[in-house]
Amino acid sequence: MSGERGRRVALRTRLAVVTSAAVALVVVLTSLAAFLAVRHELGRQLDRNLASEAARVRAQAKDPEAWWPSGSCRYAGGPACIQAVDADGDVVTEGDETLPVDEGARQVASGRRGAYYRDITLFGRPVRLLTAPIPHDRAVQIGLRSDPADRALLRVGAVLLVVSVGGVLLAGLLGWAIARHGLRPVGRLTATAERIAATRDASTPIEVTGADELARLAASFNTMLAELDASVTAQRRLVADASHELRTPLTSLRTNIAVLARADRISEAQRDRALDALDRELTEMTGLVRDLVDLARGEEPAALLEDVPLVPLTAHCVRTAERHWPDVTFHLHTPADGSGSATGPVSGSASGPVEAAVVSGLPARLERLIGNLLDNAAKFSPDGGAVEVAVSEEPGDWIELTVRDHGPGIADEDLPHLFDRFYRSRSARALPGSGLGLAMARQIALSHGATLTAANHPAGGAHFTLRIPSAV
Repeated sequence: MSGERGRRVALRTRLAVVTSAAVALVVVLTSLAAFLAVRHELGRQLDRNLASEAARVRAQAKDPEAWWPSGSCRYAGGPACIQAVDADGDVVTEGDETLPVDEGARQVASGRRGAYYRDITLFGRPVRLLTAPIPHDRAVQIGLRSDPADRALLRVGAVLLVVSVGGVLLAGLLGWAIARHGLRPVGRLTATAERIAATRDASTPIEVTGADELARLAASFNTMLAELDASVTAQRRLVADASHELRTPLTSLRTNIAVLARADRISEAQRDRALDALDRELTEMTGLVRDLVDLARGEEPAALLEDVPLVPLTAHCVRTAERHWPDVTFHLHTPADGSGSATGPVSGSASGPVEAAVVSGLPARLERLIGNLLDNAAKFSPDGGAVEVAVSEEPGDWIELTVRDHGPGIADEDLPHLFDRFYRSRSARALPGSGLGLAMARQIALSHGATLTAANHPAGGAHFTLRIPSAV
């Protein structure tokens, strides 16, 4: 239960608590360090005063008959309380109030020990006592009250305590303010995500301010929203376009099936025409469904990719296209010897060292891409026309495949939409096809890390260029 309560605590509260605790810890540690430093310095100052007095006494004690003025040992204030003792521990100076003599003092007087400090209580007051050697086998004891330093230390400690408490409270307020201000973009992200989940509308971006990590997060979230909105829009358009495209062959199928249902009332020629129409419509629907499935596949799984020699694959595609389009001549240009190219019909153009033109991909998908480009070029070529296909290696480890027809070219208004799904130009509406061939070719190219572009050739006709990374 405690873990669940911890998870239910708002991020803003957790951040405020953590920030406040960190600042409060710094304030407390700083105050403690300051208190210890002041205490150390006050103690050192008291010891320095005693050591200075001991040096003065040592200089005067060279005369064994000399005496030094001394303050009252009852009060142990300034001037210091002073007495001398010999090696037997007897006090050799006059005075009614003596300082306590211990074994350490006798050892200092006899030269067996150096000077030392200790804290004692004299007449109910704390006293700091220094015992130091002086000439003529004697030791001097000098005492100063330490309670003034203790009272000063208490005042400093009280001030630091007030500062620490105030610092902790201020840290709490600042931590809450920082958490509230710093997590405002996160709140906007949360509100936007909740709104999208409720409305499924990803068209409204988040306001981005600043250039910090949260601003970058908001910008990335906006990019994701834009991609999501584009994906949803494309999905809806694909469904709508697919429904529209399927409606025509389905209607034709229904009509022809209705005609065949009355086979006893139609002629054999009418029945044959209906069967031929059914076969064409089924073939068209099969191709359309296959294209839609291929478009929905997206990127290729990396584990399925393999090295594919592009020239033999292109030659195979050209031979297939020659069978489908017998009225069109195909010419394949490939590297012949590393310095030039061989030009001519496909049957004699794929010779030479072609093993260098190797790409990473799926052979079936690449065959589909090249086949779609060849079919598109042949579709717009006049009877007896030619389609030029070329494979070449480009600088920067790229392989380029170009397909050019000698048809009417691409209209300026069609060029921006050429790779859109189901897009068909006015000149192509009377031709067979669903408008998915070039869209599928572009998608296959993108899934292989390649680029596919279209343009009008300066000498006439359409010119498609595929640039794909080399695998060697």
